[in-house]
Amino acid sequence: MTNVAEELLALLDIEQLEVDLFRGFGSGGETSTRIFGGHVIGQSLAAAYRTVDNRLCHSLHAYFIRPGNPDFPVVYQVDRARDGGSFTTRRVVAIQNGKQIFNMSASFHVDEGGWDFQHDMPDVQGPEGLANRAELRDKYVDQIPERLKPDFLRPRPIEVREVAPRDLLNPVPENDLNHMWFRMEAAKGQSPQMQHCLLAYASDMNLLGSSLRPHGLTWFTGDVMSASLDHAMWFHAPIRFEDWHLYSMDAPFTGGGRGFNRGKIFNESGQLVASVAQEGLIRPFKRRDKG
Repeated sequence: MTNVAEELLALLDIEQLEVDLFRGFGSGGETSTRIFGGHVIGQSLAAAYRTVDNRLCHSLHAYFIRPGNPDFPVVYQVDRARDGGSFTTRRVVAIQNGKQIFNMSASFHVDEGGWDFQHDMPDVQGPEGLANRAELRDKYVDQIPERLKPDFLRPRPIEVREVAPRDLLNPVPENDLNHMWFRMEAAKGQSPQMQHCLLAYASDMNLLGSSLRPHGLTWFTGDVMSASLDHAMWFHAPIRFEDWHLYSMDAPFTGGGRGFNRGKIFNESGQLVASVAQEGLIRPFKRRDKG
């Protein structure tokens, strides 16, 4: 287990302060400049799980309200909205410096049988032979400003292999379809609840980038201001995130300074284990006239 993986597992094992009140920390993970959105989703789900017995989450719906500061803890307040015969509902509010930065509603369901149907997994290249994130980023390290290099090269807990990686610095317009494989080997042996928290964390990775593809943009071109606005996720089947999963994403609409993105997550056997949707800000960045 790598140090960054151990750190993520520890960060998702949040501290209980009082009944329905928890505290988490925001350092580590995907970025050092602000708390990664998936980090807050994962910790919020972990807080909700602390108040639920013997039921697994089947859906969550969340809004990002303010950016989180990784230098300070986040307090998670859980509202026990309902404990029903088949479903349990929780609302979680994430607070930092006395203000909401995020809120989420999550629903938990008893294990129940029924009809089965799913879409097929896309026929794409498997993870073997694809470059990992570190290998891809090494190609650009000499072209990245010095102030960005530490964050650009920082170790990350989730292993990612993109099926068709883009040129980060000189992108061209492409199809919005966006496929990547991801896993976290340190997930092995973790509880079903933690597996959900880890996949929820990872589900915020690369999703918003789908909206940038048709416009020939990346976060490194300096032309776009972007941020996740909301996030929804549905869990369909048991998760074993130590194994490779395919994240198949697209972005069917962009307009009004926002992009709408969808994702399907399949395990290696082709089973659809989760679905994701997210709208994000993709506002044109206005450069100042230097003349």
